[in-house]
Amino acid sequence: MQLRIYLVEDNPIILEWLAEALEELTDTKVIGSSGTECEACRWLNAHRCSWDVAVVDLWLAQGNGLQVIKHLNRTLSQKIVVLTNYPTPQMRELCMSAGADAFFDKSTELDEFTTYVFEESAHHQE
Repeated sequence: MQLRIYLVEDNPIILEWLAEALEELTDTKVIGSSGTECEACRWLNAHRCSWDVAVVDLWLAQGNGLQVIKHLNRTLSQKIVVLTNYPTPQMRELCMSAGADAFFDKSTELDEFTTYVFEESAHHQE
């Protein structure tokens, strides 16, 4: 079974690129997306059994990804991954303390991000 990913990203160009790259490079299926905090929290909490990984940007069209992380009800097997252009040490610490499982910089850590997703996908297959 493919790893099911939900993207929380408000930039349509990045969203399209990210969805295509993930599906091409890893055994994943992007099952949906949202660009606002409210929409992301509503969908992810209403569909708790429908996703395996939520990839969350921090700055959204409305609200922010940190609040998404804080308000998610998830199982232990579901992962939250932050992918942002604002990778300050303080933001990394805030996100990890709020419940994120991983934190990556969009500009310098895309290889590490795809490796993480690839490994989660392989783990999911076991």
